[in-house]
Amino acid sequence: MRLIVGLGNPGAKYAGNRHNIGFMAVDRIAEDHGFGAWKSKFQGLMAEGRLGSEKVVLLKPETFMNLSGQSVGEAMRFYKLEPEDVIVLHDEIDLAPAKLRCKQGGGHAGHNGLRSVHGHIGESYNRVRLGVGHPGRKEAVPGYVLRDFAKADQDWLDDMLRGISDGAAHLAEGDWGKFQNAVALRVNPPRSGTGTAKGGASGEKPAAATKAKETGTPQPKPAPKPDPVPEPDTRSALQKLVEKFK
Repeated sequence: MRLIVGLGNPGAKYAGNRHNIGFMAVDRIAEDHGFGAWKSKFQGLMAEGRLGSEKVVLLKPETFMNLSGQSVGEAMRFYKLEPEDVIVLHDEIDLAPAKLRCKQGGGHAGHNGLRSVHGHIGESYNRVRLGVGHPGRKEAVPGYVLRDFAKADQDWLDDMLRGISDGAAHLAEGDWGKFQNAVALRVNPPRSGTGTAKGGASGEKPAAATKAKETGTPQPKPAPKPDPVPEPDTRSALQKLVEKFK
């Protein structure tokens, strides 16, 4: 069983904040994977369901960010889980927007939500760091994370949340590689037209033709074949004269 926690602040005032990307992620998972209705429990909102082979509880603490650990600790103890069974999704200013990293254990790097979780369950839980970018100055960080995502952020944000939902079963099963690949396929999808073209035994066009097509330069026409060299006339003068009057 897994406890997957999204960090954020409760209420409509904070719903679109960068600090609430954890809430957004678990909301998307619950919606896409048919989880039950959100219920008030563990000083937060929780929903139950399955991801792949794993039974999963999603949790959004409503204690406000700085006290998130109270809710997480209560839920963990109720389900008799270990910290290693807990996955926390949170905003990360030290990652560029749309970047994502998974890790287990380690410090809280000054994140108040993680600091609280550390205080209640220790540091060996798993976390998914969701990049939101950095404002550039340390003193600007509080105001930055408590502002809504800009309109220019909406496309990559939607792709990232969809990718998290796509890979949610891998996340619950602890397969970080497949989970991160699922997100990458949404954020940076492969370019179309990469299949092999028809032509030739291997289906590949000659390199010169391909290069000419890419650069727009015409291919040089093949040089004309030289006329055949006539064989030398070895007839005698008399034979030529006879042939002439035949």
